Amino acid sequence: MSQVNTALGAVDTAQLGRTYVHEHLFTLTADVQANYPDEWGGEDERVADAVGKLRALAAQGIRTIVDPTVVGLGRHIPRVRRIAEQVPELNIIVATGLYTYDEVPGFFRYRGPGLNDVLGTEVADPMVEMFVRDITEGIAGTGVKAGMLKCAIDRQGPTDGVVRVLRAVAAAHRRTATPITVHTHPESRNGLDARRILCDEEGIDPRRIVLGHSGDSPDCDHLAELADAGFLLGMDRFGINLDISFEARADTLVEMCRRGYTDSLVLSHDAACYIDWVDPAHLHLLPQWHYLHIGEEVLPYIRERGVTEGQITTMLVDNPRRLFEGADA
Repeated sequence: MSQVNTALGAVDTAQLGRTYVHEHLFTLTADVQANYPDEWGGEDERVADAVGKLRALAAQGIRTIVDPTVVGLGRHIPRVRRIAEQVPELNIIVATGLYTYDEVPGFFRYRGPGLNDVLGTEVADPMVEMFVRDITEGIAGTGVKAGMLKCAIDRQGPTDGVVRVLRAVAAAHRRTATPITVHTHPESRNGLDARRILCDEEGIDPRRIVLGHSGDSPDCDHLAELADAGFLLGMDRFGINLDISFEARADTLVEMCRRGYTDSLVLSHDAACYIDWVDPAHLHLLPQWHYLHIGEEVLPYIRERGVTEGQITTMLVDNPRRLFEGADA
């Protein structure tokens, strides 16, 4: 039996239960929040709101969420731990890594490989040690250890900064065996870039990698190609019905199950208790974008179209557990 780190300590993977592998507690622009905190309001009020929403999620039968909020998304682990202590019935797995679509943050620009040309030699990337320390020792003195690695590749493709982060994540994975989730942009088919860099070049087993946001694409042939390569596909933006409708997103899930890819799918909303990327005045345009949407609306919809309880259990319980137990589980 394997263990995985959570905000309240390590738990056996057998205790993960129904798991959403991509949910945020808070998605924040740290510099803006530090200098213009008016919209955020009071810390106690935000924490209480999050506790209420997560208790409702746990009451729906979800036992674990993975929060892939890392540097670049406003990660603040003391707040996460404070919330987790008030919702002990829900495991919260936090992440380490770095979120960028193009360049690395200024902090890293002239450190590590950023100095290669200046010094005329290969310089180790400090990101790797930072990520490994988050996993093995804990984050920012909290004692909370990360259980997931996170990186991103979007429509900009494999820029130098993106590739640097992917390689640092791969190095941290090789040292810790921690699974990886990759933000992808399926319309650009850059899951194939992730495959080339992380698997072909860095040697990572695709069975330890979730290609996030795969459900943004209704192209089941392309999704099948990625699943056949061994990846887990994140059908993880239920409720974000902008570029793709609720029906199209759910029908893609149904079709992938019909084709026999249930073992390759994991579910989530990519929701948050609070996200400052969206003007609160316009959040009413996404009325289904919340933690309870899958349980209340998606599962009934796919059941009516032939997805079985066994398949639902595979996607919500078995596949996440295998991800954290290792490729041979």
